[in-house]
Amino acid sequence: MALHATAFCFGGVVSLPRNSVSFSQRTVRASAFSSPPPLGSSSIARSNVQGTCYLYVWGSRTDPSLVSLTLTKTWKYARGKAFAGDALPDTKESSLVVCFGEMLIDFVPTSNGLSLAEAPAFKKAAGGAPANVAVGIARLGGSSAFIGKVGEDEFGYMLADILKENNVNNEGMRFDPGARTALAFVTLRSDGEREFMFYRNPSADMLLQEAELDFDLIRKAKILHYGSISLITEPCKSAHIAAAKAARDAGVVLSYDPNLRLPLWPSAKSAREGILSIWDTADVIKISEEEVSFLTEGEDPYDENVVRKLYHPNLKLLLVTEGPDGCRYYTKLFSGRVKGMKVDAVDTTGAGDAFVAGILSQLAVDLSLLQEEDKLRDALVFANACGALTVTERGAIPALPTRESVLNVILKSVA
Repeated sequence: MALHATAFCFGGVVSLPRNSVSFSQRTVRASAFSSPPPLGSSSIARSNVQGTCYLYVWGSRTDPSLVSLTLTKTWKYARGKAFAGDALPDTKESSLVVCFGEMLIDFVPTSNGLSLAEAPAFKKAAGGAPANVAVGIARLGGSSAFIGKVGEDEFGYMLADILKENNVNNEGMRFDPGARTALAFVTLRSDGEREFMFYRNPSADMLLQEAELDFDLIRKAKILHYGSISLITEPCKSAHIAAAKAARDAGVVLSYDPNLRLPLWPSAKSAREGILSIWDTADVIKISEEEVSFLTEGEDPYDENVVRKLYHPNLKLLLVTEGPDGCRYYTKLFSGRVKGMKVDAVDTTGAGDAFVAGILSQLAVDLSLLQEEDKLRDALVFANACGALTVTERGAIPALPTRESVLNVILKSVA
């Protein structure tokens, strides 16, 4: 079989020709593929590139499907010398990300720049931020599950099937016989940005009860990810708080993306208070520049001192996304910026969720990213690429990228 090695390193992806690479034998295992080609004993590419390199081996030239290999050790390169890094988890169970919250149907206009009344037609697409993240992680080759409630209706069953088709564990889904699955009509401005109109009075996602939670699934997760929409009304608010408490008690990392949707809250004041009510319990928080301004009541989101006000004592990582300009990151030890990837935006729905999926898919297998800045920056290059690819297609879940497509676009950007 003709093979081609590609190493994903800090700062981008580097293609390594066979005649310029020396190999050392290591034990590796294939992950996230049902029928990988027989590889036998594979190798780690060693080069003089600084940073941590992950080897991706392509199949024969007539079958260019990517086989992602999870290395038992990573290797740090400095001045041509390799040093053993932290071991990655050995089991799929240990890298599970459970996403809690809403799943709904997005109706996206087929033409940009028109009001909902003027739109000639709409494309139906599965959506809901936590569900988007769950599918995004699975599509990137990770392990994910979704917990939430939909209506016992055609749309609800369709959403459950979509999760299953995308290799997301949907055992935590519940079906309400008395409420419909939520709907959202999305207006796309000419620049691809969105405005929402929701139909959920009440919708099934708002009616999830604590007694319906799958606590076993929550406790075996590596990360529990959630937003703020599930905090708006009871009984879902109590279910949300109970799920987070169970996760924290079990040592699960808590990931929070507020995903501000002002039309769903009674007022801006209640939205701000609701979002901040659980702020101090999260280990990882992702917010947009607009959300920084909203939560600080109009302060400058580009002022480092303003952003630092949102950094609570127990927080491990604060991420501020800036759309096509990339993102900023803040920890107790370091902070910085990773530039974005320029693309032609068609629909920005789900871009933030794809970014979250990108970073959580890597945190779930290597929490040392929270302590090592170079590794974190590399992970954020990957996450930015996930977000960029998503805006090039309409709809959220349909547009979420595969790991192969993300690595390809990173490779092209550094070529």
